[in-house]
Amino acid sequence: MTLDTVKHAAETPDVKLPWAELGLKEDEYERVREILGRRPTGAELAMYSVMWSEHCSYKSSKIHLKQFGEKVPENDAMLVGIGENAGVVDVGQGYAVTFKVESHNHPSYVEPYQGAATGVGGIVRDIIAMGARPVAVVDPLRMGDAQHPDTKRVLPGVVAGIGGYGNCLGLPNIGGELVFDACYQGNPLVNAGAIGVMRHEDIHLAKASGPGNKVILYGARTGGDGIGGASILASETFDDTKPSKRPAVQVGDPFQEKLLIECTLEAFAEKLVVGIQDLGAAGLSCATSELASNGSGGMRVELDDVPLRDSTLTPEEILMSESQERMCAVVEPEKVERFLAICEKWDVIATVVGEVTDGDRLEIFWHGEQIVDVDPRTVAHDGPVYERPYARPSWQDALQADDAGKLARPANSAELREQVLKLVAAPNQAAKSWVTDQYDRFVQGNTVLAQPEDSGMIRVNEETGLGVAIATDGNGRFAKLDPYTGAQLALAESYRNVAASGAKPLAISDCLNFGSPEDPDVMWQFAEAIRGLADGCLELGTPVTGGNVSLYNQTGEAAIHPTPVVAVLGVIDDVARRTPIAFQEEGQLLYLLGETHEEFGGSAWSQVVHGHLGGLPPKVDLAREKLLAEILISASRDGMIDAAHDLSDGGLVQAVTESCLRGGKGARLVVPDGLDAFTFLFSESAGRAVVSVPRSEELRFTDMCGARGLPVTRIGVVDGDAIDVQGEFALPLSELRTAHEETIPGLFA
Repeated sequence: MTLDTVKHAAETPDVKLPWAELGLKEDEYERVREILGRRPTGAELAMYSVMWSEHCSYKSSKIHLKQFGEKVPENDAMLVGIGENAGVVDVGQGYAVTFKVESHNHPSYVEPYQGAATGVGGIVRDIIAMGARPVAVVDPLRMGDAQHPDTKRVLPGVVAGIGGYGNCLGLPNIGGELVFDACYQGNPLVNAGAIGVMRHEDIHLAKASGPGNKVILYGARTGGDGIGGASILASETFDDTKPSKRPAVQVGDPFQEKLLIECTLEAFAEKLVVGIQDLGAAGLSCATSELASNGSGGMRVELDDVPLRDSTLTPEEILMSESQERMCAVVEPEKVERFLAICEKWDVIATVVGEVTDGDRLEIFWHGEQIVDVDPRTVAHDGPVYERPYARPSWQDALQADDAGKLARPANSAELREQVLKLVAAPNQAAKSWVTDQYDRFVQGNTVLAQPEDSGMIRVNEETGLGVAIATDGNGRFAKLDPYTGAQLALAESYRNVAASGAKPLAISDCLNFGSPEDPDVMWQFAEAIRGLADGCLELGTPVTGGNVSLYNQTGEAAIHPTPVVAVLGVIDDVARRTPIAFQEEGQLLYLLGETHEEFGGSAWSQVVHGHLGGLPPKVDLAREKLLAEILISASRDGMIDAAHDLSDGGLVQAVTESCLRGGKGARLVVPDGLDAFTFLFSESAGRAVVSVPRSEELRFTDMCGARGLPVTRIGVVDGDAIDVQGEFALPLSELRTAHEETIPGLFA
């Protein structure tokens, strides 16, 4: 077969190319022809198809995502914002922290173990590419019905993949979530986040500058796994029949990645790298086009020099392969020998595959013939921009009118007790230790908080105690009822979780999981969620450092609930001042911060007891959330509280159950005046937390709350070996523990 060179493409304009099979629309293909002034070569078509995919180009979402830059000002902590591999914030003492959350949803449904494992590997390489040492990972997960046979296929594989890869890397898994809902049955969400630490001067960016500088591909050999994997697999809906795309799922090797981390950090330490890019979605197509377009010149690449695992791969397959554990570095000629020596020391394959040129073209050669001649910006940044039609769904009003207030409430204390037990044993509220025990949460010795705490926390500086906290949250049920409010509730909960641990929230990353953008209902949900998140970040003063959009989480006509997952990063001056969730000392006083209202739309109670979704989600008061956070941080810093737990999914009774079981101490609770026991226990009003206060600090603490205008109500005392709601019922901790801790192992062990 004749090699499809640039010259050949210019001479054979009528050759038919498989643009549709590669995921391009007809008008997109015509746009490529217009850009090039000719038909593309097969290699060029491969590059445009993966880089213009939904997953890589954000073509349906970028007009909405602009709000994050337009509305939300960067705060003083921001060092690197949207557009790089990951955002970077200043956490003080000369340290910077980089963090990001991404999705590996579609690959993880097709092949749960490898899909989840390579999701961890990919997000960790994003962190390395910024110049940072990875220090922790998190894993927000959404699965189908916990009783469904396919959930028993997907979840154990996903958990094993996350644990297997992260544990082998020696990275603690300090946070995340596990939520079950039938809406995720055919489209489970596997989001992965990572945190890295560096000094300010060590920040690196993805750009190829300096004509004559060499382009070095290093890491694993390129194979046939993952060809069009994340890029194309995540840019269309599944059909109703099967997970059918196993060859498109990448295969990970955490030991190779560990070598890659150490090799890269040593090269950084010796100042050998001008620019760097990891190879994730779209592989070499992405790395070469992004490095070239972000730099000051062009790039010439010799594809023959790419180390291969499979010698039969075509140029198109090499460019599209998403084989894992690979990175691309731009290195000055006089430093190449030393760079290669470091790679050899770490047993990492490294090859010079090209160089930066003084032109403005990305040129790729194969067997001495030119097969790519493009403006790299047209590949990496100038893809299609769609203004997808969107409209409020016709069913939205009826859904919101179906208020949870009409649902039957417990008629007596015995029913109330029974429903508490049912709630804390439900899969979403039950203990997740079956999952988290498969993760190493304390490797490296710097983890100070991990699941099931409100937020994970890592010590950054052993001498000063400087640390960072991270929490991820998102409630798809709330977002289904009202995507604007639901997105703000996700932000508020994550913000509140960080503050409850004693850390000051600084910035966010997000992972926005939605159905098909070609559905106007879904695009309305997406647009509203972005608007809510941008408005919320503006009010809270938390800039968006970056994130990920995952669309086409849909099977046929059935889309997932809109699920914006928000990760908030915070800083704490001294991790010794952290606040855990566990009630630790008998006799300490329990205070409820914030106001409780009859808010049950989308609540855990309505789902668990009645299988109901309808009404409006809880109201959001972001000014109150800021005040609550300030109180929690001040109280932690000044030693006024010994435990704090935010109130969210499941309400007060869920939070108190977790705090009691975590500390092995019971609680006597008194229903406050003006509330009935049911609302007191199950309401999911936002902007609330429960804290335990030493008696010696009670006056100082309540005076602070009063002076700042935060409602505070004494609701009980840490005492005994039961949760005793005065005048209603008592539940021994032993009975609660059995109910809370046996559900998930019973389903999946």
